[in-house]
Amino acid sequence: MTHTIVMVGLGATGLAMAESLLQRTDVRIVGAADRNRAVVGADLGTLAGLGASGITVIDEPSSLPTADLAVVATTSDLNLVVDTLVPLLERSYNVMSICEELSYPWSSHPHLARRLDQVAKANGVTVVGTGANPGVLMDTLPLLLTTLTQRVERVVVRRRTNMSRYGAILSKFGLGLTPAQFDEAQACGAVVGHYGFEQAIGALAAGLGWSLDEIVVGQVSPAIVSDTVRTGDHVVIEPGRIAAVTHAARGTLGGRTVIDLEIMFGFFDGSDPVSAGDDYRIEGTDQVIELSSPVGFESFMSTIAAAVNVATAVVDASPGFLSMGDLPVARIASKGTRLAAPAPV
Repeated sequence: MTHTIVMVGLGATGLAMAESLLQRTDVRIVGAADRNRAVVGADLGTLAGLGASGITVIDEPSSLPTADLAVVATTSDLNLVVDTLVPLLERSYNVMSICEELSYPWSSHPHLARRLDQVAKANGVTVVGTGANPGVLMDTLPLLLTTLTQRVERVVVRRRTNMSRYGAILSKFGLGLTPAQFDEAQACGAVVGHYGFEQAIGALAAGLGWSLDEIVVGQVSPAIVSDTVRTGDHVVIEPGRIAAVTHAARGTLGGRTVIDLEIMFGFFDGSDPVSAGDDYRIEGTDQVIELSSPVGFESFMSTIAAAVNVATAVVDASPGFLSMGDLPVARIASKGTRLAAPAPV
């Protein structure tokens, strides 16, 4: 069965998702919207580098055609994205968004979570927030690893992730700023670091049956000031400017830290004392589970993969506001077999 999709938001991540979905055989994009005047009126396939698709980008999501699913890639802030999500749900679109705060907002934004759940159920559709992190790497994956121990005492995750393929979202990390500019931007609230720590910790705790005492999100801090030019897909970091930052959060229970998360976001090169990589430690009473990726899970590609693989699972899921933990593993597994065969040379 072929599901129809509309795209809302065509920044670097939205376009990359569109590029993947345009090549799938089990879905068909029928519309796309973005408020950026630079892309309104353009052909979606051309923007995605695949050639003309016959899909013209419009500026107003309310004018999109009927479809099974709306894929939303606009902002990380749930307070802002909710005004986009609710009208889509009321038009009976199933909705999948990479808004980090949408992944599990039952503790952080309980009123918005209830509102989205009620609107989705009233219209017989589903809404899910997903992505690499949160969505998989700091919630669903460690939760799955805990299956291997009978009683979990502590979960520790350390990520060092390459951000060189991202565009507009880099500003919230302060990457590319001088240390003085970073301090000023942080003081005025422009540098906030990673959205989604509260949601990842909340989802992980809920899956383990833990009622946490509190979730503490630290302040993002500079980790590497570059002495070389570092070039990304959309941003160049000059010498003397911040090339990596660290951000951490923890969940406490009974006066001790039981969920301990930390991420270094950066443009890494060979001269750095650290490199991209990911480490997981599940401390159980019967055994300790450790998983390491010496090169790390590439953040941008993982986000795109998570979103496009989950797309059809959202359409087929029960109505309401669901998290990744509510979706069957087999339904969110890789859908690479559904890619169209390459055209003959």
